[in-house]
Amino acid sequence: MTVIAQAGVPRRVAVTTGQHFYVRIAAACVAVAVIGFAPTYWLPLVRGTLNVPPIAHVHAAVFYGWTLLFLVQTWLVDNRRFTRHREWGVFGVALATTMCFVGMAAAITSLKQSTADGFGAAVQAFTIIPVSGIAFFAVLFTIALLKVKQLEIHKRLMLVATVSLLQAAVGRWFLIFLAPVSLGGGPVGPPPVFVTIMPGLVSDLLIVAAMIHDRKTIGRVHPVYWVAGGALVALQVLRVPLSKTAAWTQIANWLLTVSL
Repeated sequence: MTVIAQAGVPRRVAVTTGQHFYVRIAAACVAVAVIGFAPTYWLPLVRGTLNVPPIAHVHAAVFYGWTLLFLVQTWLVDNRRFTRHREWGVFGVALATTMCFVGMAAAITSLKQSTADGFGAAVQAFTIIPVSGIAFFAVLFTIALLKVKQLEIHKRLMLVATVSLLQAAVGRWFLIFLAPVSLGGGPVGPPPVFVTIMPGLVSDLLIVAAMIHDRKTIGRVHPVYWVAGGALVALQVLRVPLSKTAAWTQIANWLLTVSL
């Protein structure tokens, strides 16, 4: 939690002033995730026209579960229910671990299906997006666990880790506006890797909002946002050249051999 030491300010207000922001931004993460996938997942699901492999539903369940858990956890801290926050944190470890396995399984399934549909080279390059994304989340989550007693670091790492998952949701709207034909029938190949940069930067605006909040409440931007947020931006940009390297092609070819 954010503690703002000010003369004459009651401790209850001092403790929770900064934390209210995290509840609001966690709610924003949930909203981005739901609205982002509404046209390509939720609405077709309601209409009964969604045709995706079973792993996609598992993927949706665990990843949406994470955003909801993040919201619940920030709410618990905001309401000083720290014991319950720790209890749910144990579940969070299990959920995050499940996300890593499910995320990789979904990426491999998509890679194999698109390869079978004739989009081999394109999908091999694009697979760097989900694979590196789940790896980045796993690294930040692990560091956040190691820093669990350093609350100011822990909560900011969790926020950056959660925001890193939202690029795909924002990207769905870019898909609609820039390539609406991709929502029609028949197999559709993945877009070029470079088109994922802008959706990533748009989702990163949530981190920018947190940086501005830091500036207003503690007088500076916490180093976590510079380091972890900077690493996220670097990843989003460097994926483009890395997706074309022989090393990544070898990794993608190896993923094609993985049995699910």
